[in-house]
Amino acid sequence: MWKRFSILFSVFFLAISCIPTLVFAGPDDSSDLAPNARSAVLLDADTGSVIFEKNGHDKLPPASITKVMTMLLIMEAIESGQLKWSDQVSVSENAASKGGSQIFLEPGEQMSVRDMLKGIAIGSANDASAAMAEKLGGTEQRFAQMMNARAKELGMNDTKFQNSNGLPVPDHYTSAHDIALMSRELLKHPEITKFTGLYQDYLRQGSKKPFWLVNTNKLVRFYPGLDGLKTGFTNEARFCLTATAKRENFRVIAVVMGEPDTKIRNAEVSQMLDYAFAQFTNRVFYKQGDIIAKLRVEKGDPEYIVIRAHHPISMMMKKGENPNGIRKVIKWRTLEVPIKKGQVLGTMEFHKEGRKIASLELVSSKEIGRAGFWSSVKRVLEDTLF
Repeated sequence: MWKRFSILFSVFFLAISCIPTLVFAGPDDSSDLAPNARSAVLLDADTGSVIFEKNGHDKLPPASITKVMTMLLIMEAIESGQLKWSDQVSVSENAASKGGSQIFLEPGEQMSVRDMLKGIAIGSANDASAAMAEKLGGTEQRFAQMMNARAKELGMNDTKFQNSNGLPVPDHYTSAHDIALMSRELLKHPEITKFTGLYQDYLRQGSKKPFWLVNTNKLVRFYPGLDGLKTGFTNEARFCLTATAKRENFRVIAVVMGEPDTKIRNAEVSQMLDYAFAQFTNRVFYKQGDIIAKLRVEKGDPEYIVIRAHHPISMMMKKGENPNGIRKVIKWRTLEVPIKKGQVLGTMEFHKEGRKIASLELVSSKEIGRAGFWSSVKRVLEDTLF
């Protein structure tokens, strides 16, 4: 049982689940932002609130946007310690044989994880994607299973992956909605934009075979604040893009699928982003490291648990809207010790005009054991005397 908790207004948590319930309407004609796209989604990267959506759940071939999931699994492997940036990746015959966009890896060649990721993020390299898939999964098929398992965890219910690169194969599909979900998850690894935001770079610099990389996403050069994420094209998928841009504290993700050409694709993504930045902003409620809540755990060791913000917590708002109109409510679960690390303790809800517009799970950052006999006696005495 939990009692005597005090809420300190400022925090973040080790794990977060954001459940947006507020969807903002676009222009009067909801197709105006991306009239030529087969499907499109525009959302706030922090909260996941949807600003604009057109056929967002249509299952379509994603081409090289598939590599967003490949990059996500690479970044998660690095964060977990399974991979290091300096690890060398050996290139198999299978990986070297991939066609389409490539960095011309040769069988037996070795390249660091960092350079492989650079080739994927900037050059959309199919061979590098296959090499990393084999590094992490053993085989491309096994890696595709890992991709689908992670997609399921993220709630990507419109998605089925068959490979790591998006080269055309039967039964390989996703949706603009699901692309936005995995793009948002990838952006939780801030270092990724150091790769996806580069317009050009080199591989094998100083060797006999230097390779000049030019980003397939030309908007990183021309659109202010844009630093990713991934383009895609096949004859079946047509021209696709998941793009992200940040201005001040406001980051937006725009996804289009099935555009007729790159010029129209880039123009419509720019129009979507322009609309978001013109109409909306965000309010930061908690800075990274702020305390959101502090709870006293009856019979717990340690006695108190502090929940802190892992990264800034913000809420998307219409420009000119009064931020004081948003109310925060914490709802704690009934819990008993021991508490596991990562266990959900409760939920912080954001309310506006009596409606819940978003919620965040509050998660324990450590294990809480059961206090010993003398510690419990001491606490009872302190409560009685003081």
